[in-house]
Amino acid sequence: MADAAPGSTSRLSSVAASLRLLKAFTAQEPEIGISELARRLGLGKSTVHRLASTLSAEGFLEQNPQDGRYRLGLALFSLGTLVRRRMDIATEALPHLHTLREKSNETVHLAVLDGEDIVYLYNLESQQAIRIRSYLGVRKPAFCTSEGRAILAFSPADAVARALPPKLAARTAATLTDAAAVRRALDEVRRAGYAVDDEESEEGQRGIAAPVRDASGSVVAAVGMAGPIQRLTKKSLRGMVPLVMETADVLSARLGYRA
Repeated sequence: MADAAPGSTSRLSSVAASLRLLKAFTAQEPEIGISELARRLGLGKSTVHRLASTLSAEGFLEQNPQDGRYRLGLALFSLGTLVRRRMDIATEALPHLHTLREKSNETVHLAVLDGEDIVYLYNLESQQAIRIRSYLGVRKPAFCTSEGRAILAFSPADAVARALPPKLAARTAATLTDAAAVRRALDEVRRAGYAVDDEESEEGQRGIAAPVRDASGSVVAAVGMAGPIQRLTKKSLRGMVPLVMETADVLSARLGYRA
């Protein structure tokens, strides 16, 4: 393994110290001075002052102008709101995902986009003997999954660019590895309102997914369904499309979206 770049160890140390500094604040002690922070972190006051100044410049800390003590900044509130929104999606989705599994008798998913990947927040496996195995928290490339495409098709250009690096690695023989071809597939998703994965992310598996929108109309997740190709033929897959789209629409409505 290549040696770490010069200064990388100190940068990582600074990041760790910054995170420890942020965690020092509590509901019981929302404001703390530099001297106390230095004592708790076991660092020099000058080091803590430098960390606090950097975090303040980025909005993660604020300084009380009256006594100079620090408190958590609004940037953390914004990030926390994003996490809470994701949690709300998961909370609202579960009963509808159970209904979709009962109607389709296949494995169903709820996924969100995280950089180049999707992350599964829920995986409800089919009750059938031959089924798609799923695991909570699994990450897959967004560009070749139905859930990823359902989100990317309605995402800003910068999010799509992040998910389509210069080299796309094939997961199966059917995976589209040409970025232009993937973009054309996203165009089709926008027209159809749903995405299809025909053995592109896993051999022997087909899936479909539809986007979930929040109150602002932004696509924040995708509802997906997958099964083995022996049972989920192309014809039967098309028959499942209304079920998946209906589930995504109901969940979007629960999140405040009005078409």
